[in-house]
Amino acid sequence: METKPKLGLIGLGIMGRPMARNLMRAGYGLTVLDIDSSAVAALAAEGATAGQSPAQVAASTDVLVTMLPDSPQVREVYLGLSGAFEALRPGWLAIDMSSIAPSTARELAERASTAGAEILDAPVSGGDKGAIAGTLSIMVGGSDEGYERALPILQALGKTIVHVGGAGAGQVVKVCNQVVVAVVIEAISEALVLGAKAGVDPSKIADVLQGGLAATRVLEMRRDNMLSGSFDPGFRIRLHLKDLKNALELARETNVPLPGAALIDQLMRAAAAAGHEDYDHSGLITVLEEMAGFSVAEMAAGRPDR
Repeated sequence: METKPKLGLIGLGIMGRPMARNLMRAGYGLTVLDIDSSAVAALAAEGATAGQSPAQVAASTDVLVTMLPDSPQVREVYLGLSGAFEALRPGWLAIDMSSIAPSTARELAERASTAGAEILDAPVSGGDKGAIAGTLSIMVGGSDEGYERALPILQALGKTIVHVGGAGAGQVVKVCNQVVVAVVIEAISEALVLGAKAGVDPSKIADVLQGGLAATRVLEMRRDNMLSGSFDPGFRIRLHLKDLKNALELARETNVPLPGAALIDQLMRAAAAAGHEDYDHSGLITVLEEMAGFSVAEMAAGRPDR
C-alpha cells in the first residue's frame, strides 16, 4: 500500500480551515500554520500538528498547500524571513491555492525550479460551501508531472479539477472565472432590484430566473443572501476586488478590453467605501439598492420598502 505524503497547509481562513479538515478526513497527516493561533489550536485539537514557521512546515512535509488572501501574503510565506523556500530541495512540491496575480505565480514557479522543486498554482472556485463539501472547482497551472503528483491531494478538496496549462495558467483562468462571477452578481442584483421595485415578489423573480436560461450557480448559492440582506462571507467583497484588480492588470498586459469588469470594480469599490468590504460579494446588491432607493430584503420580508 502506497504511503500518503506528509502535507502542510498554511492559511486557515474561511476556505483553508474546511480544506484542512477534508485533507485529514482523506487520511493525510497534516501540519498547519496561520497567523491566527486559535485557528491552529482548533485544527490541532482535531488531529493536525501545529507548525512553527513556513520554513519549518515546508522542511517537515513532502507537499505544502497554501491558501492565502493575496500576492503579498503568498510572497511573504514563500520568500520572507523563515519562508517556505528556505526549505527548497529537489522533489519538493508546493500547491498554492490562493488567488494571486499570474505574474507572481510564474515568478515563484521559476524560483522553485532552480532548486529542482515545483510550485503549482491551483486557485479554486466554489466558495466556502464548496470548501466545506469538498466540491471545489480547481484550475491547475504547472507541469504534467507536478499535476499528477498533486491530483490525489486535490481530489480530497474538489470535484472539478482541470490542468489548464503551465505555470501561471491557473491564475489566468481564475481571474477569468472571477470576471464572470462579478458580472453575474451585478446582473442578478439589477434584476432583483428592478423587478421588486416594480412590485413583484423578489423570491418569485429568483424562482423564474433559476428555472430558465438565466439559471446560474451564483444565484443558487447566493439567493438567500440577496433576499435576506444577510451578507456573512462567503467570499468577501474586498477579496473579489483583489481578483478584479488582477484581472484588469492582466487585461492591460494583454491589451484586452474588460468594460464590464471595470464597471463592476467601481461598484464594488462603492460598496467597500460604504463600509461593506467584509460583506459577502453578493452584498454588491446593496449598491444597486442604494441607487434605486429601495430594499429587496425588506420587500422579501414583507416589510414596507424604503
